[in-house]
Amino acid sequence: MPQSQLPPAAIAVSPATLRQDLTGGIVVFLVALPLCLGIALASGAPPISGLIAGIIGGLVIGSLSGSHTSVSGPAAGLTTIVASQIANLGSFEAFLLAVFVGGIVQVTLGLSRAGSLSSFFPSSVIKGLLAAIGIILILKQIPHLVGHDSDPEGEMSFAQPDDHNTFSELLSLITGDIHLGATIVGVGSLLLLLFWNRISVLKKSILPAPLVVVLFGVLLHGLLAHLSDTWAIGKTHLVQIPFADPNDAGFGFLRFPDWSQLVNPAIYIGGITIAVVASLETLLNLEAVDKIDPQRRTSPASRELLAQGAGNMLAGLIGGLPTTSVIIRSSVNVNIGAKTKLSTIFHGLLLVLSVLFFPVYLNMIPLAALAAILLATGFKLASPKLFVQIWREGPYQFLPFVATLVSIVFTDLLIGILVGLAVSVVFILRSNFSRPVRTVTENHLNGEVVHLQLANQVTFLNRASVGKILKQLPPGTNLLIDGSDSDFIDPDVLSLIREFRTEIAPVHHISVNLRGFRRKYQLEDTTEFETHSTSELQMQLTPREVLDILRDGNRRFYANHRLFRDLNRLVKATSEEPNPLAVVLSGIDSRVSPEVLFDLGIGDIVGVRVAGNVTGEQALASIEYAVQVSGVRLVVVLGNTRCEAVSRSVDLLSKNGNGKTASGGDHLSSIVKEIGSSVPWEERKAISNLSGDEKEKYIDEVATRNVLRTVDEIIKQSQCVRTKLDTNNLLVIGALYNVTNGRVKFLQQNAYPKTLLATG
Repeated sequence: MPQSQLPPAAIAVSPATLRQDLTGGIVVFLVALPLCLGIALASGAPPISGLIAGIIGGLVIGSLSGSHTSVSGPAAGLTTIVASQIANLGSFEAFLLAVFVGGIVQVTLGLSRAGSLSSFFPSSVIKGLLAAIGIILILKQIPHLVGHDSDPEGEMSFAQPDDHNTFSELLSLITGDIHLGATIVGVGSLLLLLFWNRISVLKKSILPAPLVVVLFGVLLHGLLAHLSDTWAIGKTHLVQIPFADPNDAGFGFLRFPDWSQLVNPAIYIGGITIAVVASLETLLNLEAVDKIDPQRRTSPASRELLAQGAGNMLAGLIGGLPTTSVIIRSSVNVNIGAKTKLSTIFHGLLLVLSVLFFPVYLNMIPLAALAAILLATGFKLASPKLFVQIWREGPYQFLPFVATLVSIVFTDLLIGILVGLAVSVVFILRSNFSRPVRTVTENHLNGEVVHLQLANQVTFLNRASVGKILKQLPPGTNLLIDGSDSDFIDPDVLSLIREFRTEIAPVHHISVNLRGFRRKYQLEDTTEFETHSTSELQMQLTPREVLDILRDGNRRFYANHRLFRDLNRLVKATSEEPNPLAVVLSGIDSRVSPEVLFDLGIGDIVGVRVAGNVTGEQALASIEYAVQVSGVRLVVVLGNTRCEAVSRSVDLLSKNGNGKTASGGDHLSSIVKEIGSSVPWEERKAISNLSGDEKEKYIDEVATRNVLRTVDEIIKQSQCVRTKLDTNNLLVIGALYNVTNGRVKFLQQNAYPKTLLATG
């Protein structure tokens, strides 16, 4: 099964992805280790609580989640809330009870499918989140890169616990508050990362660059310690896992909730606060991670809330911080090339092993080496190309993007997201919400087409419905997005359409046609497939294939499985260049409409209708025009059972009458005369002696003879038809429509040329 089509619940252990997943797990583990500890310190919680949360995020949430790439653990965005809740509730044990309650709330949200709210997050806000995290990583990791580690690793807020802020921390470096040994490790690690992918031999190496950087940092740390005390990297500049004594590997570090606080209303207020904030961060991060997933997979949001709720319930029970989906670790996971959720599960397992068995060795890793990895991730998230792309999408997209980015950098994740959403709502309110997006599924000669008709006013409120339609399209779909009727399309919807057409659709082999977008939207009409009969399709199809199309259409008709077509759109599509595939000479019986009988669209066939489907001069001229000028590949002479023209002609012939004497019409006799060619003289006298059933059967037989005779007359009288037949570029065949059951029987015994027809 292709990776992009894996079910969201699957833990895919495949030889094709195993190496990448295990490698990804190792790198994410190395990055998560100091982040878990740093977030716990920044939150005023025991350091081990951060590691417990990371373990739960990897093993429990990773197993339950439907996302292939998201990594969960303690979140920097919750540090302020965690610190305030611990102070408000009076003890860490009471806080754990609030975390447990928050988990229950999240499970309830997941069961009620509240994850669908993620569809309403503007893409500009999500992209602003990604860019902001990238910039924060760059700004926050520069001090760690040069050994200035006074601010805990993993602390992401603008205002820091050490009474500095993000920029004052950077300014302090000017005064020389750096460590020479850590700087050598950090700068060397960063250079190694920068050049690794530029050297083909290294790029193809089985070892990923981040893992090599960590090993390089450890070795360099050991070397510097032997060279000089000045260059030696001290404990404060290294990873610091609690319980470094390998003999202390028990479970005495676990903390448990204070159940006596169950009657305290503050517990439930705190639990709801944690649940709401953690759920919002999770949904936003999940949406952001899906956007950077190279395989463009979609994570089930409500299931993620269930997984997060289960994880937070467990975290509250055993002494962990609350968890969310975290963008930094998830971004590292994607950038290292991990393919499935096995990566995040493996990182959780490594966290367990590190706490229980290997703290001494892991405490030899310099923070500067890890800072280099996070710096590289930050540069990828805040790529200049992203800013240029959003700028080109216009102010309605760029301003919410910038507002989100700036707010997150200067406050924290939650406040920044709320500001970005507020700015987006302002722009939404400037547009009028109109009717919903309309979709129809059409079937054309070259396949089924999903037609997405945009409304007159398309606002951000339409984004969820458009996104849902696009996500549900199966691989191989032909999609037509029509903006002909739209006077206003919100930039967020335009961005969604552009992203789907250029990035998502090619991965899932979906062909996308665009039509009718205003010039200002910079979405020119594109045609990856045709939705009606075209000259190219006309040239590609053989006469036999056209006949098969008519046969299949008639099967759908009598089985009552006719295909829906947007006829108004087809009128426009065929108004300039009709390219019919067949010409049908039929009678004028109101029960016989060739387009309906063969379940075809407008412009697919040329219809010539004459009473009794006989060949008069005008009828033959029309057929020749369709063959010679319009380029049809098939001529069908279509009669029908219980044909009134045949029945009346047979009655007149049995009485030696003609059309004029029977009805007073001056020209009807020509029709009677032609049909009479199929009624031998010896049979005419016996007609009056036939019973009702016998006469009906006889009339149908005459109708069949008349069709076959007309086929012969077309061949006999038309030189251009004979020329096309000689080159096998045309097929002429008779057919009889049964008015009682809707079936069309093709009369192959008199078709021309025989070589184009398969036996039977």
